[in-house]
Amino acid sequence: MYRYLSVAAVLGLSACASNVAPLVQPVPAPAPVLRPAPMPDPQSLLPAPVVKPVTPAPLVAPVSKPVPLPLQPAYNNEQEGSALLDKLLPRGIPARREWHGDIMTAFTHLKIPYAPQYFCAVLAVAEQESGFNPDPVVPNLSRIVWGQIEERRQKYFIPSLVVDAAMLKKSPNGQTYKERVNALRTKKQMNALFEDMIRELPFGQTIFEHKNPIRDGGPMQVSVAFAETQVRAWPYPYSYTSLRDEVFSLRGSVYFGTAILLQYPISYPDMVYRFADYNAGRYASRNAAFQLAVQHLSGQKLALDGDIMLYSDKMNRVLSGATSDTQRALNGLAGRLRLSPDEMARDLRQEKLAAFSQTEVYKRVFALAEQSGKAAPRQIIPQIVLISPKFTHQLTTEWFARRVDGRYEKCMQRGGFRP
Repeated sequence: MYRYLSVAAVLGLSACASNVAPLVQPVPAPAPVLRPAPMPDPQSLLPAPVVKPVTPAPLVAPVSKPVPLPLQPAYNNEQEGSALLDKLLPRGIPARREWHGDIMTAFTHLKIPYAPQYFCAVLAVAEQESGFNPDPVVPNLSRIVWGQIEERRQKYFIPSLVVDAAMLKKSPNGQTYKERVNALRTKKQMNALFEDMIRELPFGQTIFEHKNPIRDGGPMQVSVAFAETQVRAWPYPYSYTSLRDEVFSLRGSVYFGTAILLQYPISYPDMVYRFADYNAGRYASRNAAFQLAVQHLSGQKLALDGDIMLYSDKMNRVLSGATSDTQRALNGLAGRLRLSPDEMARDLRQEKLAAFSQTEVYKRVFALAEQSGKAAPRQIIPQIVLISPKFTHQLTTEWFARRVDGRYEKCMQRGGFRP
């Protein structure tokens, strides 16, 4: 998932088909169970990405595709699921056996159905984020880190001679810190470097503000904050010393990436909206459609970014005393909606949960929007610009979602679930 790239977070740049017979016949031969993933909701929240809203067009149309066809059968048997995944997982990728085992572990422990659409969704995100490289390389990483160290040195008025001398000190792996920065190729290496710098260098805690600034990583670009929230809501299947290190491992990134993508209930008609949510935050596609409905009713241009309220941090804590543009537009509709601003604010606090679609403000906004006889989409791809020094041209959440969706379709074809 994309994140703002600095030393504080380096780079991250990450239904269905006709009824095709299952790849492996269930044993002892009952018909496979069709189910659109009644997945449990651990109420863990995906931290809001550091992104910049796009100035929205007057109307953002939902993805136009044919009427969704039935989901492919899901298997309850782990052996059959393993055979299905083996067919879908590309040949010749690095650490293919490890990818297979870690994906199966994630699906089993997260209670995700063994179905092609879900396997292909995870594989598509992994391919987009890392090309299936367990420790993906980030171009120009050492240059970026040196630039950020210099920026922070100036911010805290630390003499350059002090920094230069400290960087010549030998680190725990035997190399000097300067040598390690110059040799940086992956975020996993950088995460370990910062851990050592914070612990050992005299200025480390000052310029890094007593915490490792790397916020996400691994082959599926998983947020450390999400992992911390997820393990409190759902048991993690591996023993570990450092949860942060787990995020940068293949098994941890696969596990938490699968949880972010699939372990929350939503009734999207197309997988592309889950891919958009993976980039922009859980329920962002649903919430952006709500913002679009409010925009039409109020006549005010709104950022269709999926964040209805204003948040103070990555843990989705509402910014105290602040009112978003969407809230102000809703307050102007209070009479037509027959809800007070306090009642609406109460409902809006559930925007990161499945329950938001059952609130009065949600139901009344869409009921009012459809009085004209026009259908109001219940999901659109959030309009967000992705910010990173790596990008040479403007990229958006829509670009990410459609790129992943293209990989998803190829995966389904590879398994024989598309014409």
